[in-house]
Amino acid sequence: MLRVRDDDASAFEELMLRYQDRVVGLLTHIVGRSDLAEDLAQDVFLRVYRIRKRYVPGAKFSTWLFTIVHNVASNARRTLSRRKEVNLAGGGPVPQTQTLDSAAVAASGLMPTRQLDKTELREVVQVALGQLNERQRTAVVLHKFEQLSYIEISEIMGLSTSAIKSLLARARSNLRDVLQPYLENGRRVETADAATNAD
Repeated sequence: MLRVRDDDASAFEELMLRYQDRVVGLLTHIVGRSDLAEDLAQDVFLRVYRIRKRYVPGAKFSTWLFTIVHNVASNARRTLSRRKEVNLAGGGPVPQTQTLDSAAVAASGLMPTRQLDKTELREVVQVALGQLNERQRTAVVLHKFEQLSYIEISEIMGLSTSAIKSLLARARSNLRDVLQPYLENGRRVETADAATNAD
């Protein structure tokens, strides 16, 4: 990042290549849509480039970067909550990870029933994450998927460490409530939209 700050274009390209997948993955978990996550990732790196001259090495670079990711995702979720999109195609976008996972599973020769179990579980976890509020979802994704410490998450989200611990405890409890019916008797977790439409 110090080379990027000094206008080294190849360093910026290397930085993007190194962190792009993590940023897209993180954004996908937070906003719940891979197509939107890819667009937001471009916005994240554009912001990194714009503020490169103000970068001061202090904490880990990833903490600084994920703070930008958190801010971009929060802005996007606020924008999405103000306007409802209607999907005319009938189905949602296929997550980018699903295609990669399918290719990896096919190459590994796993049994078809096992593939179905993993895909179904991944979908159930995504639905459960989608039912958390924004702060809980962000904290869970940073902690579980990025393996960041409470201190790093508190820096990224601008909250105290004790607030992060509390947020994660509430998120775990909420996830347990949502996932328990599926884990105990195989009942699929419904999205909030599906539950509303069923009423």
